[in-house]
Amino acid sequence: MSVNLATMLREGTKKSHSMAENVGFVKCFLKGVVEKKSYRKLVTSLYFVYSAMEEEMENLKDHPVVSKIYFPELNRKESLEQDLHFYYGANWREEAKNSQAGKAYVARIRELAKSQPELLVAHCYTRYLGDLSGGQILKKISQRAMNLTNGEGTAFYEFEDIADEKAFKDKYRQAMNELPIDRSTAEKIVDEANDAFAMNMKLFQELEGNLVKAIGVMLFNTLTRRRVRGSTELATAE
Repeated sequence: MSVNLATMLREGTKKSHSMAENVGFVKCFLKGVVEKKSYRKLVTSLYFVYSAMEEEMENLKDHPVVSKIYFPELNRKESLEQDLHFYYGANWREEAKNSQAGKAYVARIRELAKSQPELLVAHCYTRYLGDLSGGQILKKISQRAMNLTNGEGTAFYEFEDIADEKAFKDKYRQAMNELPIDRSTAEKIVDEANDAFAMNMKLFQELEGNLVKAIGVMLFNTLTRRRVRGSTELATAE
């Protein structure tokens, strides 16, 4: 039985999407204020999240549901390793430590892989489609705000194995709609996607302390005073 999961996810996560865009760190990012230490910590947490997700997806590549949305060309682990090398240097593996929110996020991915693999669809949707949707805009913001050149520090946003991002997103949504799941499972995936948005928000919220120290309370409050509507995505799916 096929369900229109792509539409269910889009409609069912609208509120979470808006809430994620209105976290202080994200609002500052979208307005061009990106502090390098805070951003480095975000890249670090994302490295651990993607490493776990991509390891489990590889392990589940023959799963009847997960296999249908397993596209290795989406993998971000290697690109994040390039960015960590840029931000930390050659000893980045010793320097880069996961945050508390990052650890909780990883634990959830590992738990689902063991108990309810089909719910990993929610995490792939939330992360990868978000990366494809807002990635190029956010890459430009990062480069401008942190004076980055020659692609250094922004490898995360480069999908070298995907020639047409719009066409790929259409293909991905079609694959979601053709998953062999029933309505009940689809609803659980939507619930999990909302939880994934909440986990992403916690990653962002952890970074606000460093950002406030860097730019000052007054500027932070000015930048985050109004709600952002209809902007782009830092790490959330459209």
